[in-house]
Amino acid sequence: MLNKIKTAINIYGYKGCFVNVFIYINTLLFYKNARLIRLPIEIRGKKFIDFGRKLTTGKNCRIEVTVREIDYSKKKKIIEFGDNIVMNNSVHIGAKYSIKIGNNVLIASNVFISDHNHGNYSDPEIHSSPLTPPNKRPLFGKAVNIEDDVWIGEFTAILPGVNIGKGSIIGSMSVVTKSIPAYCIAVGTPARVIKKYNFETQKWEKVI
Repeated sequence: MLNKIKTAINIYGYKGCFVNVFIYINTLLFYKNARLIRLPIEIRGKKFIDFGRKLTTGKNCRIEVTVREIDYSKKKKIIEFGDNIVMNNSVHIGAKYSIKIGNNVLIASNVFISDHNHGNYSDPEIHSSPLTPPNKRPLFGKAVNIEDDVWIGEFTAILPGVNIGKGSIIGSMSVVTKSIPAYCIAVGTPARVIKKYNFETQKWEKVI
């Protein structure tokens, strides 16, 4: 135990250790199933969020459910976290319909995940007018699903209607506009698959 304390002091310093103890106590009091919820954090619509088990967050994260047009009498969860999720600093998750994040997902810093937009720009029949101020346009979107064991790189955006398959990796600074199959590496804007894991050779192989 003494060695662990010395190691923590060497890593965080005395002030950092004091802060971490405070954060740990805060987590126990307000997020009983989480591992560590670092402060500051902004959470909106907590009633509609399932935090799963052993969630770890970095600082300055923002997790929000858009509560307009939601039936408060229902107990439906709009954002659902699986178990053992780790997300780093300044992750922003915004949901109106449904965002599900599976088990053992790793999310780097400055990642944006959303299931909705201000306005509709792709539906065959409904298009939002540019003459309407953006914040006055109706919200449109589709559910987002991130399966188990996914790793999302820094400064990535995951947009409405996307499914990311199990075990896939999204490279840093990618914009994911379409679904990514399981066991793939995708990069770019918009993100495209560049490698797929071959279970026979046990190697990540280029996709031609």
